[in-house]
Amino acid sequence: MSGSDPNKLIAKADKLTRLSLTRWNADWKSATLLYEQAANGFRIAKDYEKAKDALEKASKGQELISSPWDAAKHMESAAALAKELGKWNEVADFYKRASELYTVCGRAQPASDALAKGARALEDSVPEESIQLYIEACTILEDDGKEQMAFDLYRDVTGAYIKLQKYTDAAAFLLRWGLAADKCNATHSQCKAYLSAILIYLYIHDIKQAEKCYNDCSQVDAFLGSDHGRCASKLLSAYTEGDIEEIKRLAQSSAVSHLDHMVIRLARKLPTGDVSALKTNASNEQEEELDEDDLT
Repeated sequence: MSGSDPNKLIAKADKLTRLSLTRWNADWKSATLLYEQAANGFRIAKDYEKAKDALEKASKGQELISSPWDAAKHMESAAALAKELGKWNEVADFYKRASELYTVCGRAQPASDALAKGARALEDSVPEESIQLYIEACTILEDDGKEQMAFDLYRDVTGAYIKLQKYTDAAAFLLRWGLAADKCNATHSQCKAYLSAILIYLYIHDIKQAEKCYNDCSQVDAFLGSDHGRCASKLLSAYTEGDIEEIKRLAQSSAVSHLDHMVIRLARKLPTGDVSALKTNASNEQEEELDEDDLT
């Protein structure tokens, strides 16, 4: 039947949106319905390129007839088809547009979810873009005071940074997670995030940064008095003393074993650098201090 031919439905819809001498106003309501029918037809025929284009037009139509929620849904569907087609730029653009439309509806959670879907779709092919979408998804929830709803996203960002071996970025984002956890009184998650950040600095053998991170985090009483805080303190002492066995023992402790797997894997490899040099440096500093105090 010609009435169900998606190509003809598109042509008919396009005609309704074009102005002419006989049509002074575009009929977007009727056209949008036709675009939606065409998109379904193309999908059934597995012509995903044309289905995607039809959904884009249907989304525009829903937006023009003041239905941003339906427009966002169509945009997400178009993004899913773009993923099937391997059109990664469109995947990012469509999910971002869907997020914007959900924001127009005043719905932070779906707006964040749309960006997270885009991030997951791009993880393997365009990891840098994926991370940015994850971060934007976090920001939307943070701005809406829903930090606790973003915990899985903080985990995703940290994991993506570790996968790319961007360890300092991973540690920085863990500290952001800790701050968010503090805002919603999720003390346990906060302590886990802080210990994880310290472990990552130890993994890249940046002992000074690990110590600075520990000192900063210890300003939070909840961390200082927690198992995670004590584990971090003992680890740093073991590094100062050059005690490899103690470092390995602490890396197997329960405080570490209950962290996220991506961090546990790094912790199990500690120490990654020469800790005997740290012990020598510490001894030299102590001797210098004694010399300064020796007045004879």
